[in-house]
Amino acid sequence: MQERLQKILSQAGIASRRESENIITSGRVAVNGTVVTELGTKADLETDTITVDGKPIAVEEKRVYLLLYKPVGYMTTMKDPEGRPIVSDLLKGVQERVYPVGRLDYNTEGLLLLTNDGAFANMLMHPSHEVDKGYLVRVSGHVTAVQIKKLSEGVKLEDGMTAPAKVAQVSESENNSWISITIHEGRYRQVRRMCEAVGLNVVRLKRARYDFLEIGEMKPGEFRELTAEEVTKLKRKIVAVGTGRGPKKTGVVARRKIAPRR
Repeated sequence: MQERLQKILSQAGIASRRESENIITSGRVAVNGTVVTELGTKADLETDTITVDGKPIAVEEKRVYLLLYKPVGYMTTMKDPEGRPIVSDLLKGVQERVYPVGRLDYNTEGLLLLTNDGAFANMLMHPSHEVDKGYLVRVSGHVTAVQIKKLSEGVKLEDGMTAPAKVAQVSESENNSWISITIHEGRYRQVRRMCEAVGLNVVRLKRARYDFLEIGEMKPGEFRELTAEEVTKLKRKIVAVGTGRGPKKTGVVARRKIAPRR
């Protein structure tokens, strides 16, 4: 993207915009080998070679950390061969190229982190860091205490046993029940497969929490930037778990008796 040279110099930390104007007019800046002295000249740092006093400059890409409420019907990929909508279609006004941290399948909604900080994303996705992900699951019919116990202790899937999960019944009606499941693994369609393995039919699946980040009042398709404090907190928790100072994961079984809705 083309931008004014003084802005590019400022973003690169060469000088303030006003001081950058003086640098340009004094003939110290060249674009693709040609000295530029006219203010207002534009260039593209991705395609042009810009030098100051003969030394090339580079602008470090701004680190972006986004929290998106992914709706049902979007792919968490950067492109889809079948032409289905992808999550980046929702990021209106975001100029940086960001990537999803992990994935949510096409029919799952809820919280999804996106960033252009590769090291940060890799830390969050690494199994050893055990980042909690909390889901609300609506299933057909009623859920038994035995099914909740099985889910919490770990379920045998085709790719091995799942780790213990935190499971609780939230509500139930005549035809459906809501349960919450918190896991820290990131296997493909894991929550759906866990439910299927114990005989539960998933009607709706929503990721409502990612570590300490909660969906709150966000609506499908909405996104926001993480605050600096939130980014720092995530990084600190990852480091703490990686050094063995974080909390140990244990399965929790809970069941509340709730009167069916009339």
